[in-house]
Amino acid sequence: MDNKAMPQFPDSYWRESVRLPAFPKLSEDITVDVAIVGAGISGITTAYLLAKEGVKVALIDAGLILNGTTASTTAKITAQHDIIYDQFIHQLGEEKARLYYEANKDALRFIRKAVQEHSIECQLTKENAYLYTSSDSAIEKLEKEFAAYKQLGIPGEFLDSLPIPVPAKAAVVMKDQAQFHPLQYLTALMHAFIDAGGSIYENTIAVEADLGSKPKVITRDGHKITCQHVIACSHFPFCDLHGFYFARLYAYRSYVLGVKTEKEFPGGMYLSVDQPSRSLRYTTMGNGDRLVLFGGENHKTGQGIPTINHYEALQDFAAGTFGIKEIPYRWSAQDLVTPDNVPYIGPITSSEENILVATGYRKWGMTNGTAAALLLRDLVLERDNPYRELYAPSRSSTGQSIKTLIVENADVAKHLVEGKVELIQMRPETLVNDEGAVVDIGRRAGAYRDEQGTLHMVETTCTHMGCEVEWNSGDRTWDCPCHGSRFSITGEVIEGPAERPLEKIEE
Repeated sequence: MDNKAMPQFPDSYWRESVRLPAFPKLSEDITVDVAIVGAGISGITTAYLLAKEGVKVALIDAGLILNGTTASTTAKITAQHDIIYDQFIHQLGEEKARLYYEANKDALRFIRKAVQEHSIECQLTKENAYLYTSSDSAIEKLEKEFAAYKQLGIPGEFLDSLPIPVPAKAAVVMKDQAQFHPLQYLTALMHAFIDAGGSIYENTIAVEADLGSKPKVITRDGHKITCQHVIACSHFPFCDLHGFYFARLYAYRSYVLGVKTEKEFPGGMYLSVDQPSRSLRYTTMGNGDRLVLFGGENHKTGQGIPTINHYEALQDFAAGTFGIKEIPYRWSAQDLVTPDNVPYIGPITSSEENILVATGYRKWGMTNGTAAALLLRDLVLERDNPYRELYAPSRSSTGQSIKTLIVENADVAKHLVEGKVELIQMRPETLVNDEGAVVDIGRRAGAYRDEQGTLHMVETTCTHMGCEVEWNSGDRTWDCPCHGSRFSITGEVIEGPAERPLEKIEE
């Protein structure tokens, strides 16, 4: 195979480069103080923090631990979350904009302290974070963002060039940020959680929260976890309780290539403010080679051009900047965005204080997920926390967030209708090996012929709210363009909010 060609199948470097322990499936009813659903950075960090306080915690995951969004991150630990602070000042006010920065700065400080306290080998390095533009039209945006830095007291500089071979017209740098290997870090926290008496269960699907005299998490197998608090760290909350999260969260996908480059990467973390976006950082592989992570190509899940084209665009960018020796890894990530770009962290509704959620990190899960854990700990322990109102899921909508809600839900309605009237020209017998498509079998169906020639067919109606899923050629999945649910080639749920699989069609 040509070393400069992309891998045939997606595979995250983070996941491939660590050996994670296996945990049992929950097989009985249990009672704990807190049940946490979702074993990514938020779930594991929250579990660790609570266990340190003597709280009895059970952590469950529908699949394998650290196999979701946390395994697909670029793992930048920074409070520089794209162009955001100018927007926050105008939409949320200066105080809340400053609180957002402080919360993420606290998260970075916590990660550094945890790494030192537990002597964690996770390639934690101090790096500067850069926002840049290669176009004249976006210079003013960066100037306004830098003015917001000065207004909020955020240390930074305005530059007209970068230390990487990208033609930047302007840039804003936030110094003394960080990067790490997220799974090495979280594996250490997970072991510390277990040492403190915590329990972990894999392949345990939470389907319902019973709010009787005591909250209970009910699994698909009918087992119950009785507790004082339930915390949903599962992307879309596994239970909604009339919070209407499916209508207040929007799913976006982005892509990463792990590249061994011809030119040496000088360090630093970079993000373009132009579209399509471009993100760069490096990590050091086990053999000492540097792997440069080229990311970007953000789009709504299930919508847009064939997804393999996004990987190809990143391949062209890598070749044109640092050159390509080899591309050993490629993967994609799914992230949820709120209407005002601030995560939802806190009680699931204003009337239900014992069910907590953490979601909507907008691709910045390393700091937002850690900030969530620190806030969730304080909410459970009934401690004051300065960020409670900022992140409250029941907070009032701003004018801009109301407009976003209207636009996004109109988009959902559009795709709901379009999927039902689509003209389909493909037939199952026309598919070659390793090809998938929506096909006509007398009705709409999804078909994928694997490398061995076996045909897998599923119904294409999403089991969440009835939209029609589309084929994702880059990752070989069925993706819903309405609310971001994703399914495997055989119909199993990969991402919610859908809970039930697509129905299989037998030939």
